[in-house]
Amino acid sequence: MERRNLLRAAVLGGSAAVFGGTLWRGAAYAAPAQPGPGPYGALGSPDANGIRLPSGFTSRVIARSGQTVSGTSYTWHNAPDGGACYADGSGWIYVSNSEINPSGGASAVKFSSSGSITAAYRILSSTRQNCAGGKTPWNTWLSCEEVSLGYVYETDPWGVNASVQRAAMGRFKHEAAAADPVRQVIYLTEDETNGRFYRFVPTTWGNLSSGTLQVMVAGSGTSGSFTWANVPDPDGSPTATRSQVSGSKSFNGGEGCHYADNTVWFTTKGDNRVWQLNLTSNTYELAYDDSLVNGTAPLTGVDNITGSSSGDLFVAEDGGNMEICLITPDDVVASFLRIDGQSGSEITGPAFSPAGTRLYFSSQRGTSGSSSGGITYEVTGPFRS
Repeated sequence: MERRNLLRAAVLGGSAAVFGGTLWRGAAYAAPAQPGPGPYGALGSPDANGIRLPSGFTSRVIARSGQTVSGTSYTWHNAPDGGACYADGSGWIYVSNSEINPSGGASAVKFSSSGSITAAYRILSSTRQNCAGGKTPWNTWLSCEEVSLGYVYETDPWGVNASVQRAAMGRFKHEAAAADPVRQVIYLTEDETNGRFYRFVPTTWGNLSSGTLQVMVAGSGTSGSFTWANVPDPDGSPTATRSQVSGSKSFNGGEGCHYADNTVWFTTKGDNRVWQLNLTSNTYELAYDDSLVNGTAPLTGVDNITGSSSGDLFVAEDGGNMEICLITPDDVVASFLRIDGQSGSEITGPAFSPAGTRLYFSSQRGTSGSSSGGITYEVTGPFRS
């Protein structure tokens, strides 16, 4: 899928408007074209869970930190963060990290074909500040430690096989991971103000026990070509991985990462940007930059990111209005949902069920503003296919 530059899109007062010109190429913005709603329309009033949704969508609470998950004896973890969904026969599983330090880890909720919760359980324990991560094509969950010299842990969403520390994937302040089955690599973001964008090339695809960690090398601009260079010492000691390769490109606070159709998108929270790498041409550009739309777009505090079968990108906010916003293939940026009354929290872990009809995510600190107040939600409705 070829995505045009999204700096031309913004939303005014909850309605989408497309701007003329392409700012990163030096053109000036024109006045906004005729405003109109995003693909799902305007947000409604808060529902019983305090969530504003477009018409036709409903929400329910799946789990709350410190409380047993409905129909199970399992107590849900604090500070729920990155997540993903996995097909499980006619049902599915949603996994969720715990961004606390110490303890951290990850848990899972299992659903029947009708969406009923059938089980909940721990899949990773005794790790530190597990923030985001990523799903592999062989149906494991890569849980990433967002701490200095943090590890990636490969875990089993079914909770049968023991988790494995994947040291070859580098030790740094890990955030998200995204698998590319075409090039047979895993992309990795780093949550530092001068973080880097990496890829891990396994010796054997499907086995992450050994391989080569590489870092993106490019100029200082917001578009251009890029290459990859090997990181000499992936263990990050005594020299941090981000400081080992001359010419490696710095990014301000790497966060979410998503791969689809020979393109990888990732967010940088420090400057409210969404980056886009065309992996066929080895070029990069900005897909979205909050500073260049002068606050007229709804999307701020970019964080976790996922995609739908329609090609829409769903970006969760850490800050802003506690929204999940979408960026469409035709350059529209719009609010998809908003959580009221939880300004001290952030939205984490957006992931679609295998059928694409349910979206899971969490409010990491809920109404209390503390890690023990996390709430995990499900939204059901007529998502575009």
